[in-house]
This record gives sequence, structure tokens and C-alpha cells, in this order.
Amino acid sequence: MMRLRLALSGILAAVAGIAAGHLVAGFLAPASSPVLAIGSTVIDLTPTPVKEWAIATFGTNDKAILQGSVLVVTLVLAAVAGLLARRRMPLAVGFIVLLTGLAGAAALLRPAARPLDVLPALAAMAAGVATLVWLVRLARRASDAAVAKGDEATVDGPRGSKMTPAADSATQRGTGRRGFIGGALGVTALSVLAAVGGQLRAGAESVKKIVLPAAADKAKPLPTGLETQVSGISPLRTPTSKFYRVDTNLVVPKVDVDSWTLEVDGMVEKPFTMTFAELSAMPLIERDITMTCVSNEVGGGYIGAARWLGVRLTDVLDRAGIKGSPDQVLSTAVDGFTISTPLGVVRDGRDAMIAIGMNGAQLSDTHGFPARLITPGLYGFVGATKWLTKLTLTTYAADQAYWTKRQWATDAPIKTSARIDTPAPLSTIKAGTTAIGGVAWAQHRGVGKVEVKIDDGPWQATKLGPDVGVDYWRQWYLPWDAKPGLHRISVRATDLKGQAQITERATPFPSGSSGIQEVVVTVA
Repeated sequence: MMRLRLALSGILAAVAGIAAGHLVAGFLAPASSPVLAIGSTVIDLTPTPVKEWAIATFGTNDKAILQGSVLVVTLVLAAVAGLLARRRMPLAVGFIVLLTGLAGAAALLRPAARPLDVLPALAAMAAGVATLVWLVRLARRASDAAVAKGDEATVDGPRGSKMTPAADSATQRGTGRRGFIGGALGVTALSVLAAVGGQLRAGAESVKKIVLPAAADKAKPLPTGLETQVSGISPLRTPTSKFYRVDTNLVVPKVDVDSWTLEVDGMVEKPFTMTFAELSAMPLIERDITMTCVSNEVGGGYIGAARWLGVRLTDVLDRAGIKGSPDQVLSTAVDGFTISTPLGVVRDGRDAMIAIGMNGAQLSDTHGFPARLITPGLYGFVGATKWLTKLTLTTYAADQAYWTKRQWATDAPIKTSARIDTPAPLSTIKAGTTAIGGVAWAQHRGVGKVEVKIDDGPWQATKLGPDVGVDYWRQWYLPWDAKPGLHRISVRATDLKGQAQITERATPFPSGSSGIQEVVVTVA
């Protein structure tokens, strides 16, 4: 029983420390919370194959699983510290100090860290050590009471009654147990309040509502999509709430638009810094662009199509003027995260932009408020920096961005691909007339045709949905007289230059997945 109390003392000490750190971080910077700081560091140190496995296996739940794993490991180590406290309290305290010290170091080593970011870890350290010492003392009292031997003589009990030594020992044991249980419950309650308080404080921060100027160069009205005809097909425009999110952030940055600035420096003639008001006052363009994450597997869902409002990236770079021979735009987010975009791609005439609006509204905090990069035709990891705050003209030889350091491709055009939305894989559908449908994309080249093959039959041309432009996906469908049995459906796309999508299977690393999607369905 003593071992259990000691282990629980260590666990509750960790819980109290985490809660205290989370509360302090809520008032300073949510990302500096101990568990989040450690989790972010783990993300940075995780090998690329493991990251890709996590994204492919857990999808958008990968961050929650990571945080849960960090929490579990922390609690296990804290339990060990509690067990050490029985005979080596200084060593146990040192163990707690080491754990919280690592969290503080992780917070301070983040790219955009401030000295104050160590305070949550210090709060966690103080709360954890104090809780451990107190609970271990209560655990010892409970243990001492359990093994205490009474005097042979009777002693006075309540109201003059007589208690035998055995009764006296039982009373001490009960008092000791109640003391420890009360202390444990008290720590748990205070920890819950602190954690909830920190979460509420962090959640209270919200992006400011702004009124976006109208575009000087507007996009054409979006045509009616096939979703009105084909049930189950992706809508022509992806709602903002359903747009995919893949990034390294455990906490979404909340940026104050009034104090936000965009700095442009590096190999330029006239470095400058501009405010959001100055940026939004520049001529704005409105474009329909489909974005794709490099982690998207064949047939995957890390792709979305939206209408973006922003300033041409070339307009901003031209204001600074190019000096020398830079070959990349190194973009930096407010948390220090960096992305490299080939300068040649930015200046080849495509509508690369600093976006400030999405689907007719300001950017949400999840998707990069107040400004982000959008580079048509490139995977997001080389052209879609969210929470943008700095643009640096430089060379690949001089500077490497986050993903470049991890051996991902430097020039990553999105590969032509097609996806089957309906019927769903492994589903059972009724025999008779139905539709096979989905979306295809070949950003900055355009989709020329989409073909479907059923079982070992010939490739059949599908009917394409509305053409929104070469930077946008195309919906497609094929009427199908489905016969009973098990069927295999395959799909492939060809761009406007006549180049069919790559049939050889490739994983996302280092430049995007490839291969033909096949789904199996049962017709009953």
C-alpha cells in the first residue's frame, strides 16, 4: 500500500505541476505550457518516416495522440520519482526538477521564444516539488499509523471511554488514510481548476474581426458544381470549416492584427516593414485555388479548394527590389517556423499571393490569420506559410527552411492525381444505375480528362464538371450500371498537356505521393 501511495504522490505532483504551468502559460503564451513545449520539441526531433506514419495512421488526430503520449510518459516518470521519495527524497525532488527543467529548456529553445516563456516551467517545478513533498509526508504518516504498536495499558478515548491499543492503532491508521486521501483529492481538485483556468484563459484570446477591402481584380462567379447532381461527391468549393489542416503547431497562434507586421529583407535593395493596414491597402486579387498537402496519400483528403483574397507576392517583392542572385523566398511564421519557396516559381506569372481572406471572409486563426502565403501548383510545405510575418530573399546555399533541413524536396510541384469520392471504399451499394464520382487535380497545368476502369475492363472517359481554371480541381463522374458482385474501380487523370498521372506508387516523402487509386465495392 505504501508503494501505491508513493507512486500516486509522484503522479499527482506531476499533475499539479502541469496544471500550474498550463495556468501560467494561459496568461503568457499557450505554446510555452510544459506538455506543449515538450510535444513541439518531440515533433521537431521526430524522424520524417515516423511523422509520415503518424499522419497516415492517425490523420488529424496525430497531435492529440502525441500530447497524450507525452503526458503518459511524464506521469510514468513522476510515479518513479514518487517511489524514490521513500528513502531518497532529494533524488526524487531532483527528478521532478529535471523533468520541469527540460520543459523550460524546450520552451526557451523554440524559434520565437521569449525569456518569459520559462515561467510556466518554473511554476510547474514549484508546484510539483511542493506537492510531492507534502503528499509523501502524508503517505509516510499513513504508513507509520498502519504499523504502529500500541501500549499494553489502555488509554483514554473520546468522552472518557477506554481504548485498547488495537483500537488506538486502528484509529491512527484511519486518520492516516483519511489524511492522504484528503490531500490527494485536494491536489486533484486544485489541478483541475488550474488546468481549466489556463485553458479558458488561452481560449479567451480570439482573432479580431476585420472588414476586408474589395478585390481590385475579382474572380468570376463560381459555377454550380456536380454535388447537386452526384450524391457523395466533394463540393466544388471546400467550406472553410472542412478545409484540411496539417502543420507542426500543437497550439494555433493567436495574432494581434493591430500589432502585426510583415518584414521584407535579405537580398533586397530597400528592406521595409509594413502593417496589416498597409498590406490590405495594396491592390488585391481574388483567385480560386486548390491547395494540397505533400502528406496526402493517393486518394487522401489533405486537399481543399477555396477562393482566396490577397496581394500578389511579386508586388511586395518588387517594392523591395531584388539585389544579387537570390533563388528562394524564405518565409517565416510568427512562431519562427520557416518555409522555402523557389523564387523562379514565384516570378513565373502564377498568382502567388499573400492571402488575407478565404471564401469571402478573413482568414481563420486555424488557416493563418492575419496573412499567409498561397502558391498555386506547389505543395503547402514549399509555398503556403501560415501566420506569415517575414519574407527574406536569399539562396538555398545560405539558408535552409524547416522541411529542407529534413531532406524534403526544394521544388515540389503538385502531382496530377484523381480521387474517388463515391462509392466509398469497401461499401455495399444497390445494383442498378448509379454514379462513380470524385475530383481530380493538376494545379497550374489543368485537368484535361479523367478515366475510370471497372475491374479488368477498358478505361472509360468520365464527364467533367465545370472548369474553374488550371489552378483548381475538376469534379468528374461516370454513370454506371452496377451488376451484383465484388468490383474494383480505378481512376486516373491526365493534364491539359496530355501527360497522364504517374502510375508508379510513391510515398509522400520527399516530393509527394503518386499512383492509381483503386477501391473495392460490393454490389448487392
